[in-house]
Amino acid sequence: MTPAPRPVVVGDPAGRRVAFLQDALRTAGLPGARVVSWPDVLGGRARFAAGETVRIDSPGEDPEADRLLRGVDDPARVEGSGRWYARFTAAVSELAETVGDAGAALVDDPGELAVLFDKRLSHGRLRAAGVPVPDSPTSGPAAPAVGGWADLRSLLGEAGLRRVFVKLAHGSSASGVFAVETNGTGRIQATTSVERAPDGRLFNSLRVRRYTSEREIASIVDALAPDGLHVERWLPKATQDGRAADLRVVVIDGRATHAVVRTSRSPMTNLHLGGARGDLAAARAAIIAAGGRWEDALGVCERAAAAFPGTRCVGVDLLPATGWRRFAVGEVNAFGDLLPRLTGLPGSGAEGLDTYAAQVAAHFPGPLSSDATRTRPSDAAPRTTGTSTT
Repeated sequence: MTPAPRPVVVGDPAGRRVAFLQDALRTAGLPGARVVSWPDVLGGRARFAAGETVRIDSPGEDPEADRLLRGVDDPARVEGSGRWYARFTAAVSELAETVGDAGAALVDDPGELAVLFDKRLSHGRLRAAGVPVPDSPTSGPAAPAVGGWADLRSLLGEAGLRRVFVKLAHGSSASGVFAVETNGTGRIQATTSVERAPDGRLFNSLRVRRYTSEREIASIVDALAPDGLHVERWLPKATQDGRAADLRVVVIDGRATHAVVRTSRSPMTNLHLGGARGDLAAARAAIIAAGGRWEDALGVCERAAAAFPGTRCVGVDLLPATGWRRFAVGEVNAFGDLLPRLTGLPGSGAEGLDTYAAQVAAHFPGPLSSDATRTRPSDAAPRTTGTSTT
């Protein structure tokens, strides 16, 4: 008889992610996970036991973990992502060693987490794997560093780029993202949620704003540059009901299981910045009307996930080009599964399951509470995909 799984989750004990996972485990007839907090991991107090299966979840909802990782006094501050990355990757590496020494098993590859949380490295890996991505002068480990606005201006001129996204290399949730536009006369504007306080500190705001002074834009970019910057061509997106649209697609064990359309009147479609969920059926219909196949769009996401074979669940940001005929991958997110109340795609093997229930079915075999959870995403028939390019 197969022994019952002994799940452990490293995360925020009071956070939504842990709560959703615990609900999924209980619904599947499995024991709840033992929770190890990020402050305990960062303080060297985490302990594990033989036979446990350890899942790493985001530290993002834990204010104390954020303070320890970024070294700032306010979770709304933008600065500190470089320090966050250094401390996070070191902690995950030490965590993997502790888990292995105890005879426990880690769900995901810590080395891949280090790549996924560096947009420059992740973009380079996707490009090398033949996954369509926006052009970038900062892609890959050999790319030049952006030391500030002067470097950025030079890179844009050399690459012939007039519309770009400037992102914190280790940022998330659109923190520090600038959508920058220039024209032939030298005029420039930037759209962002970054707000600069009178004392110079930078904060994430829930209000998207536009800066039109190059001097002001330059000062903010100069302040962000020490944390590391990644630059990508701003691709014109498809629209839905007059709003820019993209998709977040969750891929579990190589299979696209969940998808949501995100729409916005600003360049950033993140829901917390005023974006809204769009109509997935309408997006599929638009793809078909343009002569494409929905399966090919999902196939691009599965190819992106395949570039990170040691990470069993990722969220892929899929960028449909104007007209819904072509697709590129904006990012691959290690913790991109927080999509409450979203159930699986037809034919995915995750029908009726949210993203957490689908992962439980795939990663923690055991007694299941309903017929709907008896097919794991990885057991579904393989998808036949064509080739899609940017």
